Order: sequence, then structure tokens, then C-alpha cells
Amino acid sequence: MISEQIRQRFLRDPLPIRLGGLAADLARIASFVEDPRDQAAVAGLLEEGKYFAEWTAPETPLETQVVLAEIQLALAMWQRQWAHGPHVPGMREEATRQSDALLALSGLSG
Repeated sequence: MISEQIRQRFLRDPLPIRLGGLAADLARIASFVEDPRDQAAVAGLLEEGKYFAEWTAPETPLETQVVLAEIQLALAMWQRQWAHGPHVPGMREEATRQSDALLALSGLSG
């Protein structure tokens, strides 16, 4: 469970920053997933990302809500698989794809 303090801090940011934060979490997952030393970091990012998607969705257009729901589902599935071992096929590539898509939706990409 993510603390109320983190939730309040996250929700203070403007929507594009929140979307960018979730995109950054996904990029970190993709970056860390293949290094056994980063297992705890990946587990934390999976948990955090689910909440970030949930907290952000109500303020976004329907199309973005759909993307966030898909991300949240992927994070939950990866989290479940991760609990049984740190190798989840395709996770790195999918996290990268989702991060890129979310960054584009945020309007923060160049």
C-alpha cells in the first residue's frame, strides 16, 4: 500500500507531470527488470505504478483512461508473475512501449 502522504504529493502535480511520472516508472521497470540486484526496486515500482494509474485516470479523457487501465492491468499481471520469480517474458519491451506511449500522451516529450 502506498502512503496517503505520497498520494497527496502525487495529486498536487499537474496532470502532464503525473503522466510523465508514471511513464518514468515504466521506463525504470524496463531498465531494472533484467538486473537481479534491482528486484526490490522493480517490485516497488510495480506497486507504485498501479496506484499512479488509478489516481490519474479520473482526470483524463476517455482515451487516456483506457491506456491507464491497460497499464494498470499489465502492472498487476507483472506483479503477480514477479512474485514467483524475477523473469517475466516480454516485460522489458512492453514497459518501454507503454512508457513511450504515456510520455506522448502527457505532452512532455520533445
